[in-house]
Amino acid sequence: MTVERPPAVEQAPPPRARRAHRPQYQWPARLFVSPALLLCAVLLYLPFLYTCYLSLTDYNGLGSPTWAGFSKFSAMFTDDSFTHSLLNTLYWVVGTLVLPVGGGLLVATLVHDLKHSTWYRLPFLIPYALSGVAVGVIWIFILQTGGALDQLCHALGWAHPPRWLIDSPLNTFSMIVASSWQQVGVNVLLFTVGLQSIPKEPLEAARVDGASGWTMFRRMTWPMLTPITTVVVGLSLVASLKQFDVIYAMTQGGPGRKSETLALTMYRDSFINNDYGLGAAIAVFLTLVTVSAAMLYLRRQLSDAKEM
Repeated sequence: MTVERPPAVEQAPPPRARRAHRPQYQWPARLFVSPALLLCAVLLYLPFLYTCYLSLTDYNGLGSPTWAGFSKFSAMFTDDSFTHSLLNTLYWVVGTLVLPVGGGLLVATLVHDLKHSTWYRLPFLIPYALSGVAVGVIWIFILQTGGALDQLCHALGWAHPPRWLIDSPLNTFSMIVASSWQQVGVNVLLFTVGLQSIPKEPLEAARVDGASGWTMFRRMTWPMLTPITTVVVGLSLVASLKQFDVIYAMTQGGPGRKSETLALTMYRDSFINNDYGLGAAIAVFLTLVTVSAAMLYLRRQLSDAKEM
């Protein structure tokens, strides 16, 4: 009597055998990617490396740079203007994450289920079409001494309103509001896309179970908005660290450099004070802070998403 053996199961090739077939696809892929890498190297990496070199020199824009070691970084960290700029940049980071992101999420959530919701979102999108300089000019008209806001305060019986663009740190907070007025529209649009991508079945099941209002948003809507929230917060974080145009249009960092951020301090030291070494040192520091903050945030968000 012969015992029938089960048919042999073909085993998958070992990992090394599978990897042996990959090189034939790698070189065409690298060939297609190489133009983009070359463009990034020419426009981003090489200028950054040259900026790193300038940060180690004493250079006023004329002649040849003179090697100065890390003296520019030492001067940067001991400068009171740099410390104040760093604090203002921190204000911008917190304010930009709270106002434009929070405001965009609030507006998008409130008008999402309304009829003709596009018309409710339109007034928030119009400021985003303006340039930062145009936004600054509009808000100068509102916030300057004797401007529209001061006249409104006088009409309401407030005889001595604050000096919105003169007193520090009130001038920084005022410019954060002006920038938020411009940025909230694009966040409304992004969060609306996220809300439209949420499947309706889980939300309807939650409503059947009695969930509504804040509970529905906290337990259902907000967790499913995590991917788009990661994008919005990441973009806002990077934009706040390099904020320049609105500040320069409204106060030019004044009075007395009290409303400068790191980006404006870098510009002033480089192109007004002609200290390119110090300006390059600030640029390197700002780049490292921006890249580190973005990488830490994205890594944490991606790790949390994998755990879920």
